[in-house]
Amino acid sequence: MAVGFPVLAVGFLYFRFDPSVSGFFPRCPSLMITGMECPGCGSQRALHALLHLHPITAMHYNLLLVLYLPYLFYGGYMEYLGGKTRYPKAYSRFFGRRAVWINGLLIASYTVLRNIIPI
Repeated sequence: MAVGFPVLAVGFLYFRFDPSVSGFFPRCPSLMITGMECPGCGSQRALHALLHLHPITAMHYNLLLVLYLPYLFYGGYMEYLGGKTRYPKAYSRFFGRRAVWINGLLIASYTVLRNIIPI
């Protein structure tokens, strides 16, 4: 329950305020310094679009976030709702050492591709 209130509060902020026009959301320091998009660039706008039921727009802002949401929710279940004790093999498979390397490779590939291929 301790996680629930902050998640709802942040969700309300992203639902109520559009990060592309509101000044109090943080800007990406990597983008400001290098001019290149990091893997998280567009995540705030994508979350806002998803909360307003615009998945195609969200994919345009940050495809990686949209594709990773089920994985992130599954990770939240495993970590905070007892999934890792009920299903230790699944926890090891999806969040073990090999999974860390695979996810790192996917994130790095996404970062390179999003800066090479214009959308």
